[in-house]
Amino acid sequence: MNLPAYLFGLILLAAVATAPSLAPASGFRSFEALAAPGADPWPRWNQADEHNAAEIDFSAWDALLRRYLKPSPGGINLFRYGAVSAADRAELDQLVARLAALPISAYNRAQQRAYWINLYNALTVKVVLDNGPVASIRDIDISPGFFSDGPWDKKLLRIEGEDVSLNDMEHRILRPLWRDPRIHYALNCASLGCPNLGARAYGAKDMEARLEAAARAFVNHPRGVRFADGALVVSSIYDWFIEDFGDSEAGVLSHLQRYAAPALAKKLANHGRLDRATYDWRLNGAE
Repeated sequence: MNLPAYLFGLILLAAVATAPSLAPASGFRSFEALAAPGADPWPRWNQADEHNAAEIDFSAWDALLRRYLKPSPGGINLFRYGAVSAADRAELDQLVARLAALPISAYNRAQQRAYWINLYNALTVKVVLDNGPVASIRDIDISPGFFSDGPWDKKLLRIEGEDVSLNDMEHRILRPLWRDPRIHYALNCASLGCPNLGARAYGAKDMEARLEAAARAFVNHPRGVRFADGALVVSSIYDWFIEDFGDSEAGVLSHLQRYAAPALAKKLANHGRLDRATYDWRLNGAE
């Protein structure tokens, strides 16, 4: 759900305008989507040991979420970045370092999925704390490249001898290896437009229920799907990563109807099209 080349995508507008073959196929699709990362598998992370029953301990992440995550009246989970104590910042640093040091390829696939989701979310919070205060995570321009935007392409961790970025975790590991659009609902990029940062760590045992609940929560929240002046407005996630949602507007609509409450599902079916997409990049912070 992050666009490391967001500014580059905007600069592409002029070029795309003169190349109709590159332009989005419908009014719903944005030129920003041309710069969104695809699901590009990193074969290095295909390894897993399904006979390994060991479970990864995410209790430290649970504790930090309990202390600093604050549900808002509007239904968005906010993180109290400014309230995090020095001791808890050190705890978060240790947690991320401990997870990065695990031989994750030796775990089973279920543990691996929980690992990458929790590590992504914890590392994102750490990046904001390390570089804050900021109004938006996009203000943390630490990615390499002249047209970089945000922190997503910077290699932040070394895992099993490989330098890994947030974008690697999302677009080269989680999306291509699991091929599950609900992954987008589990990852939080520290923005108000993101699906909620989970109130507790994701675990292998309840992963299916958690992903289903996260999907329903986002689809039925105005930042996910809403009607405005007769137009269907959806999160830009469905534009940027349409390939994960059936690779078509019809696929997105089918996905949305699956998770929408009955009244909303009926409106979606009757409307039958996607009109535009929006995203709120403001930080998901709370006092």
